[in-house]
Amino acid sequence: MTWFAPLDFRSHLTWIRLGIAFVWLLFGLLFKALDAVPRHRQIVARVVGADRAGIILWLVALSEIGLGAWMLVGRFLPACMAAQTLLIVAMNTLELRRARDLLLSPIAMVCANLVFLSLGWYVALAP
Repeated sequence: MTWFAPLDFRSHLTWIRLGIAFVWLLFGLLFKALDAVPRHRQIVARVVGADRAGIILWLVALSEIGLGAWMLVGRFLPACMAAQTLLIVAMNTLELRRARDLLLSPIAMVCANLVFLSLGWYVALAP
């Protein structure tokens, strides 16, 4: 058994999978770990408190980077999508309840995440 699921660049499923991986890696590494979008730190601080925001943001960043890597590997995608769904639902719920005023567009965020998850599940459940 190989570590990576094959990448067939003629298949739309491969491109969707790579796109989803890219989004996780972008948000985890650039936006959170490298603090390119300080608003993410503010949102986390609102949810867990300023004293814990740094470590929690790093844990979220590592989780997002891990999900991106998992999508790249392409193994056990239904489990990967279940983890993504749980993380996005938890983050969105906390953000909407505790930091709604810091969100650029709460409705657009939820809609974009529904599309994102739908595409991921489409790839994960494809025959």
